[in-house]
Amino acid sequence: MRKLPKAIAGIAAASVLALTGTAVDFPAVNSSTVNAAVDGNNDDWLHAEGSRLYDMNGNEVWLTGANWFGMNCTENIPHGLYATDLDKLLENVSRHGINIIRFPVSTELLLSWMDGEPLPVSSVNASYNPPQDVIGEDGTVTKAGTYGDVNRYFVESDGKTLKNSMEIFDVIMSKCKEYGIKALIDVHSPAAHNSGHNYTLWYYQDGAEDADNMAVGHFSKKEITWDDWINSITWLAEKYANDDTIIAYDLKNEPHGKRGYSGTTCPDTIAKWDDSTDKNNWKYSAEQCANSILKVNPNALILIEGIEQSPITEKGYTFDTPDAWEPKEGEEKWYGAWWGGNLRGVKTYPVKPTSGTSQIVYSPHDYGPKVYPQTWFKKNFTTETLLNDYWHDSWAYINEEDIAPLLIGEWGGMLPKGVDLESYINGDASGWDDLEKNARWMILLRDYMIKNHINHTFWCLNPNSGDTEGLLDSQFENWDMGKYNLMEQSLWQTQQTGKYIGLDHQIPLGVNGTGLSLNDFYSNYASTEGSNLDGGTVVGGTPVITTPTSGTTTVTITTRSTTTTSVPTETTTTTSGSTSGKYLAGDANEDGDVNMADAVAIMRSQADPDEFSLTAQGKANADVVGNDGVTNADALTIQQYEAGIVTKLPVTA
Repeated sequence: MRKLPKAIAGIAAASVLALTGTAVDFPAVNSSTVNAAVDGNNDDWLHAEGSRLYDMNGNEVWLTGANWFGMNCTENIPHGLYATDLDKLLENVSRHGINIIRFPVSTELLLSWMDGEPLPVSSVNASYNPPQDVIGEDGTVTKAGTYGDVNRYFVESDGKTLKNSMEIFDVIMSKCKEYGIKALIDVHSPAAHNSGHNYTLWYYQDGAEDADNMAVGHFSKKEITWDDWINSITWLAEKYANDDTIIAYDLKNEPHGKRGYSGTTCPDTIAKWDDSTDKNNWKYSAEQCANSILKVNPNALILIEGIEQSPITEKGYTFDTPDAWEPKEGEEKWYGAWWGGNLRGVKTYPVKPTSGTSQIVYSPHDYGPKVYPQTWFKKNFTTETLLNDYWHDSWAYINEEDIAPLLIGEWGGMLPKGVDLESYINGDASGWDDLEKNARWMILLRDYMIKNHINHTFWCLNPNSGDTEGLLDSQFENWDMGKYNLMEQSLWQTQQTGKYIGLDHQIPLGVNGTGLSLNDFYSNYASTEGSNLDGGTVVGGTPVITTPTSGTTTVTITTRSTTTTSVPTETTTTTSGSTSGKYLAGDANEDGDVNMADAVAIMRSQADPDEFSLTAQGKANADVVGNDGVTNADALTIQQYEAGIVTKLPVTA
């Protein structure tokens, strides 16, 4: 079944604002509230075991985020940065619990970066003025950026020359890291095109039907080859191999296509899933692309979407069988699905990279009747009917049978306004309009994902998606609270206190204490209140403690200027207990210094006190927070001290 284009209506609004050097008044983010240090530990990579995702210590994680498109379009930059500042937007997004952003890009854009000729960006407001501190005649210093400070990291030192698209991408990734947000890169289309998702395959040749249709009025490359697709995304994966901001790669958005009704459409123009080595066989192509990426970064997650149609093999049909126009009941030849939603082929032909399946995540898309009135919505549908009619055999069996994790890469849509959306869980949906049905479908899918630990990225932050709209308004600032409140329940958060949980071990999600790092969650919340996964099950876990490795990051990390003063650890004396009388707060291993080794010593003493016990003096030194004895919270605080987030030990109220 065909899904309508997402980015048609409203997309032109992003093109009317060009780059300007004129100062615009955007409230600045208070730098004192933002994480003072960037986590360079490279310790946030994930892997799959069965249907779940885990960190390096075997702690379960849940990817719950949203899409932010624009780099897949002619603007070559996420939309909305003509209206707001990147810091302001990411602070807002992180504070609302989004722990991962799916960024659609085009192969054409990646190729331009790889070839050293980055495509230009448009529809962005970026400047700062003056470009340097100015000292007046009376000695007053006017700081750079005082009069105009919007997306200042997108311009050169003169305060007005725009950086290229690759440099701006690197800035966006570094800012995501700063706010504790992870990134998922989605190869949305071959060409940089505002409707590029309409391309059937992950490559196209000069003269291909869909390429000709897309190229009208647009000067894209005449050809994007199969090798271009693999080489360009592999190049990006290698560039970021030592930076765990980008933890996953979605190899191609919504592969699709179906056989022509009269048999005239060639079978090699559609995405299929079988055991062949044909380049339009998505299973084979995805496997080869995964091998290429995992060779340069074995830690990356690889997301594999589905296709559109698969033949009813029980009746003897194959991918060479022509389709039929509205076949009579019992004469169907194909199983239909949303574009990218059909993962039936996994059962017989799973994607198996050479290195194994520990990094494979399957990623269907699912939408409601407002996008297209699929047959499974033409009744009083429930979770059970959706599973029976579509979900189970298309993708849900992968989770149910513990084959691999799932991440619903796109879900969302328009909703009724000014009503209690949760009320649509009841009533006879067969008589409702599509907006009302959309509300029920969204609630049912949300609850199913929570119950079954299914990862997801909501479509989308952008308000300018033609058939779904978005979470943010036209200024990319205020939230559609009805839609947000509905999806917010599926964001990873603690069960009682409602703190959002990030995917970075060191950097908490958001600012002002609104979110947690993974270490904080597993040190202080997992074993007491748990999270909203699996009905609020309380779990155990071990925080990850790593020492940063210098020189491993392959990109320049640009961070907002902050003024953080590190206060030396206090050295005092004590006469209590059997200690030596010398007290160095944080020095758990008593080597005369305070660093990651002390955090490791504390964690080991907690995990196995018989094997790794601390001395009485070590325990006195280690109790740096709470004055309640040595706990994992002390280890976490010492890590934060080492990173510059905590500036003084012990921590006092």
